[in-house]
Amino acid sequence: MIDVVLLHPEIPPNTGNVIRLCANTGARLHLVHPLGFEWDDARVRRAGLDYHELANIEHHADWAACKTMLAGRRLVLVETGATTRVDQFAYRADDVLVFGRETSGTPDAIMAEIPPAQRVTLPMRPDNRSLNLSNCVAVAVYEAWRQLGYPGSVMR
Repeated sequence: MIDVVLLHPEIPPNTGNVIRLCANTGARLHLVHPLGFEWDDARVRRAGLDYHELANIEHHADWAACKTMLAGRRLVLVETGATTRVDQFAYRADDVLVFGRETSGTPDAIMAEIPPAQRVTLPMRPDNRSLNLSNCVAVAVYEAWRQLGYPGSVMR
């Protein structure tokens, strides 16, 4: 299954939603520090992150450490402004979906490392800025998982 990277997430409930999504899809989640919130048991539970025990979560001190761990894998940046729709991209089982922070998106330096051909976007109505981060992650993960045939899933 694919991996998901959140670059410096700021809103605990968004991260909690992504953790739950990753637990239920089998995607491994990478959290790139600094986070915009404290990661301790009380705050994690209060933010709805109680699924963290069911998910495979990696913490990275910074982007460089995350990239080192994911070396050799294709990075796919999900970002407004990309020209390929999320459903038009051909995903592979070892892809890594990368998402920027809620308020400022992906830093320019990181965006420059990911070729435009590996950037996807979610279509939206005109004059809207963006979608909620956890919603974007859900749409992108499920599209990749759908293309891969939902490996490891069960019908409920």
